[in-house]
Amino acid sequence: MRRIFSGYAYGPSPRNNCWWDETVPAPDWPVLEGEAVSDVAIIGGGFTGVSAALHLAESGVSVALLEAETPGWGASGRNGGFCCLGGSKLSGSAMRRFFGKPAADAYAASEEAAVDLVRELLGTHGIEADTHSRGETQLAHSKNAARRLSAQAAEMQKAGEAPEFLSRGQLAEHGLNGDFHAALTTPSGFALNPRKYLFGLASAARNAGAALFQNSPALSITRTGAGYEIETNKGILRASKVVIATNGYSSEDLPGWLAGRYMPAQSTVMVTRPLTENDLQAQGWFSHQMAYDTRNLLHYFRLMPDRRFLFGMRGGLLASPRAEAGIRRKLRQDFEAMFPEWRNVETTHCWSGMVCLSRNLVPFIGAVPDHPGMYAGLCYHGNGVAMGSFAGRILSDLVQGRKPELPYSPVVQKMPRFPFGSARRVLMPPAYAVLGLMD
Repeated sequence: MRRIFSGYAYGPSPRNNCWWDETVPAPDWPVLEGEAVSDVAIIGGGFTGVSAALHLAESGVSVALLEAETPGWGASGRNGGFCCLGGSKLSGSAMRRFFGKPAADAYAASEEAAVDLVRELLGTHGIEADTHSRGETQLAHSKNAARRLSAQAAEMQKAGEAPEFLSRGQLAEHGLNGDFHAALTTPSGFALNPRKYLFGLASAARNAGAALFQNSPALSITRTGAGYEIETNKGILRASKVVIATNGYSSEDLPGWLAGRYMPAQSTVMVTRPLTENDLQAQGWFSHQMAYDTRNLLHYFRLMPDRRFLFGMRGGLLASPRAEAGIRRKLRQDFEAMFPEWRNVETTHCWSGMVCLSRNLVPFIGAVPDHPGMYAGLCYHGNGVAMGSFAGRILSDLVQGRKPELPYSPVVQKMPRFPFGSARRVLMPPAYAVLGLMD
């Protein structure tokens, strides 16, 4: 594998002490040994890969999924658990300007469809994933941001939507007390335990006939006359078609087309001990809304059903034990600055993982050019719960040569390269500096 961060970023240390690991045991998938054959091979066992496996298997397609590590090891098993609108980092106006109104409208419809899909999967397969929150709440970190949220709420109302806007004076009575200037709640979405959701999907996929393998990293993909041959550490998988679902844990050579087209970025999360009623009243935060602030380098947070508080932010630019310790300290400092009455509330769990960005700031879901029968879904910009699940559903249709039933926008069908190739991480420090100044 050829990856652009140091080996530390892809090893066990960043995910050590992940809270989700303690909430549900991992299923025991077999290791691929010897030779195997399937109609479709899926590389990556997160939301995208498992969703694709489930929908393909339910259509009667034989599918084998290769997870390089153990189930839930990557971003899908260590994220913040926000199932919400998103996937792109472009505003609606920018998307319309770059791609045109029909394509932008189709993408907006796909975000809604993605949330609905997760809700449907939870219900259909009886997955208990500790869901809560009525939509998501964005909190203004400045007066200017509050004015923008107010204008956004007005535009949403004109479009027939039903957002809830709260002024600064209304926040405390809604259990959202803090150094915020306004709040805008969008009614789409909910929060969940991502690991429980992922394992529920995986169980449904296996019940439908999908073969799921752990500790079976794809080391090479070779085009053969009839399809592709994928070599792992202990076996070979032959398939007519391939789905790449590796997101921030992708490799520059799996396939080579990916080189330079995705940007992994770290995100860091902490969870506190369960908060007492006195803790909640002292800070004045007792809302179970999943929330995030208006900064470009945003913070995201939520009070979970067990009263632990989850708080996350962008991760460090470097990957090493020293850098990891530094970003965890910064995370705690930001938590205490935003919720000062909880300065003495202990952090019990803290971990990091990779999100994935694209140059055009939208996801990619589609056929891999010049690779007949190969498809990919990645780059969800930190919103992979819904959009990754949606991508898996779309990919299952494309693999079968079917027109997707769900909205499939041209926006997500191209993936340009970043400048500087394998050295493209040099773009991140100046980008973070500019975004920090804007904040």
